[in-house]
Amino acid sequence: MRKLISILFLLILFSCSKKDSEIYLFSYFKGNGEDGLHLASSEDGLKWEALNNDKSFLEPNIGKDKLMRDPCIVKGGDNKFHMVWTVSWNERGIGYASSTNLIDWSEQKYIPIMHHEPDAVNCWAPELFYDEASELYLICWATTIPGRFPETDDSNGNGRNHRMYYTTTKDFVDFSETKMLYDQGFNVIDATIQKEDDTYIMFLKNETKLPKVEKNIRIATSNTLTDNYSEASEPISPNWVEGPTAIKIENRWIVYYDMYTEKKMGAVSSSDLNEWKDISDKISFPEGTRHGTVFKVKESILTDIISLHNNGYSK
Repeated sequence: MRKLISILFLLILFSCSKKDSEIYLFSYFKGNGEDGLHLASSEDGLKWEALNNDKSFLEPNIGKDKLMRDPCIVKGGDNKFHMVWTVSWNERGIGYASSTNLIDWSEQKYIPIMHHEPDAVNCWAPELFYDEASELYLICWATTIPGRFPETDDSNGNGRNHRMYYTTTKDFVDFSETKMLYDQGFNVIDATIQKEDDTYIMFLKNETKLPKVEKNIRIATSNTLTDNYSEASEPISPNWVEGPTAIKIENRWIVYYDMYTEKKMGAVSSSDLNEWKDISDKISFPEGTRHGTVFKVKESILTDIISLHNNGYSK
């Protein structure tokens, strides 16, 4: 009897452990973002498999162009998944929706984050960061305001001269005043933030093309979430990449990025955020994967997604 009780106890522990285990998901778009949100899963952060037969989980229905580019998903303190995305190449707002299971989504909402700037021409690649200490969500994005930074107006040869801006919210209803997040005197887009101990780590793209091509991923750090970020590091990636997204797996950081000129994904890895190794030859993504976000979920979330797909789920 005692042996049977021990076996049952171990089975219960194993069941609980398995139920609470986590797996990695990657949100992304394909093409120009016309069909919306795609998701892939991975057990090791290297090999990624498309979910729902690589069909869209959520089709865009807001904005002039009705696109869903650069989908960024984070899990908040309310146990909901919150997502923001680029709705258009040329609008002054972004898209937002939330979900408890990544399958059923709230009504899509247009957030007019740069409507107070009548000359702003875009809001690109919004990213979310949930700060547990303050229970605040930070949304950051890149915007060009013609003439605002004349010293770098010709840095990309197309009139786009971006800086990073941000707003904060607790509920995605009320938002703080839009402010500058990062300006170190160069054209910058695609910033994403992680936290390590007391340091906020910003992975960003130097968007400079002229007079010398950069188009690479760099790092800036700060002890506060919304200001005082350092000068950018030396490049940690090749040139002609964008859309960094980062995660720490065991003791190593992986930064994924969109190698958009080669139409594939790439990645670098580091144990100390200083020395980086290109591991692009070790990763695989669904064909056509574009700029997205890596995040962790409970394995039960993935199980439910797969179960619904097997039962004919399709958006």
